[in-house]
Amino acid sequence: MLKEAAKERLIVFTRYPEAGEAKTRLIPALGALGAATVHRQMTEHTLSQVRKFCMTHPISVEVHFAGKRGDREMQDWLGSDLVYQRQGTGDLGVRMARSLSAAFDDKLDRAIIIGTDCPGLNADSIEKAFHHLLSHDLVLGPAIDGGYYLIGLRCLIPELFSGISWGTAEVLRQTVEIAKKLNVSVAYLPSLADVDRPEDLPIWEQFQ
Repeated sequence: MLKEAAKERLIVFTRYPEAGEAKTRLIPALGALGAATVHRQMTEHTLSQVRKFCMTHPISVEVHFAGKRGDREMQDWLGSDLVYQRQGTGDLGVRMARSLSAAFDDKLDRAIIIGTDCPGLNADSIEKAFHHLLSHDLVLGPAIDGGYYLIGLRCLIPELFSGISWGTAEVLRQTVEIAKKLNVSVAYLPSLADVDRPEDLPIWEQFQ
């Protein structure tokens, strides 16, 4: 899924669906295996939208993964047409900044990171995000829980990934405040719901 002409990169953050390590906040409702199954299904759903987008857009796609499993297990799960990289150590901000830095080191013009917890994210959303980056420095996909499901840049702005209360309802607000202080132009996608907790499961069920 990598074309020579690609000047844009889409990075998918996920992990191998290991029982007990994936979607742990769903374990009280679904058990360890059930929670991992939901994670597997949502990741596959997200990748189906990524592949749909790539049918008409020249772009490089990389899956940056966490967990104990390696490239071989990821390929066996999601396919050999993708590039796989470990997220590495550090908090979420450190890992995202590292992934974006690598993209811009490859002389790409635009790079976007998405997660796999937001089933409402589709090929049209991805297209709109890249379009926004033609005229804005930063694009964000706000999550209803106060975080974001997508972040995209035209160059690395490391300040956006430092001093953020990751995993809280303050993530989006803090990110936008930093962008304003830096005079970074921001575009937004529609707000979407994450599936993180048992009460969020009806959101995922709509996509079954």
